[in-house]
Amino acid sequence: MSETEASNPERDRLENQHRGKEDWSLWGPYLAERAWGTVREDYSPGGDAWDFFPHDHARSRVYRWNEDGLAGICDENQILCFAIALWNGRDPYLKARAFGLTGNQGNRGEDVKEHYFYVDATPSHSFLKYRYKYPQARFPYEALVEENARRDRDSPPFNLMDAGVFDDHRYFDVDVVYSKAAPGEIHVRISAFNRGPDEATLDLLPTLWFRNTWSWGNGVDRPTIHWQEPPTGAAWAVRTDHPGLGSYHLYGRLPAEPLFTDNETNVERLYGQPNAKPYVKDSFHRFVINGEKDAINADREGTKFAAWHRQTIPASQHARIDLVLSETALDDPFGRSEVTFASRQSEANVFYDELLPEASPEDHWIMRQALAGMIWSKQFFHYDVERWLNGDVLEPPSSRRRGRNAQWKHLKAADVFPCRTPGSTPGSPPGT
Repeated sequence: MSETEASNPERDRLENQHRGKEDWSLWGPYLAERAWGTVREDYSPGGDAWDFFPHDHARSRVYRWNEDGLAGICDENQILCFAIALWNGRDPYLKARAFGLTGNQGNRGEDVKEHYFYVDATPSHSFLKYRYKYPQARFPYEALVEENARRDRDSPPFNLMDAGVFDDHRYFDVDVVYSKAAPGEIHVRISAFNRGPDEATLDLLPTLWFRNTWSWGNGVDRPTIHWQEPPTGAAWAVRTDHPGLGSYHLYGRLPAEPLFTDNETNVERLYGQPNAKPYVKDSFHRFVINGEKDAINADREGTKFAAWHRQTIPASQHARIDLVLSETALDDPFGRSEVTFASRQSEANVFYDELLPEASPEDHWIMRQALAGMIWSKQFFHYDVERWLNGDVLEPPSSRRRGRNAQWKHLKAADVFPCRTPGSTPGSPPGT
């Protein structure tokens, strides 16, 4: 092997993955930006997925088949998820997932009304970079729905830029970078750039949570996220425990207010019935925006956690938050963060330079951006059609068994991206 061939660490990681020596694909960008309004989540009598699970329900209703979030990652079975939530001080709720129009609302069909970019990525997910553009003005949810409803199919769609919320550059560029020191040790850097002419405040909540599999009625033990004493160099720390995935530790470098709740549906808000448990999915929204102090669990445990940072950022300046997610407890979690970020960025450059050594700079970046988009678009897609047709503890209407997808009982979509953990079923926690 030549010296050049021996100096491509990203290629080595892919080879080790192929040979089963290291599982660099255990964690990746498998979390969708949007999961509401999908066929899998449709338990309506008439099969109207868009109206049965609208965007307005997403912050309060637990998904049954997959999760969503901004700039998110998760393990390959989407047991444990990580993403960011944002608040500009003006929106009616936390910005935690992509907003868009359903097929019934848009004059061009389904249409996401957000600006986010897959900036960079390596195939092993050792290095990932994502950018989200968040207006400092109130996000125009109502205007986007109402104006597009007025337009016919011969008219152009009304988009976020048309609403004027980016005028005078009054927005934040929120960059999220993931750099893996090892397959199970992920260093996270979140940078918020104030592009506007004035000082602006941004609430930023890195969020860690378990996909709710325990309410399916199949005997799965309930996992936990709980507070732990932070080690050297960390301002706070939490630990997760799952019977199949094991334990993970999330460390934060900056002081933040720890928030705990459960990934459970807020039945009271959606259906006017009492909640079986006091802490529910939308508790962070209610705590941060509505000031409901009893919405979060004061005992510092649950199945969903966020670290609430409030950053006031001068014009043309930025704020930065560093975190580490690790499957092993670390004595000094940030001790090698700078080296990890710099190394993975440099190794990504080497990997892509080798793919097209004679390409022009323009062609090089076109290819790199295209591949980044493909890598970031890998999605966990759990859809066991037979189980969906028959239902579980949430029984669907009997008409479903004769309706949409009734001829596809053999399809188990998660098999397309199989779980590598012995004894597990794709799309389900190991051992279930």
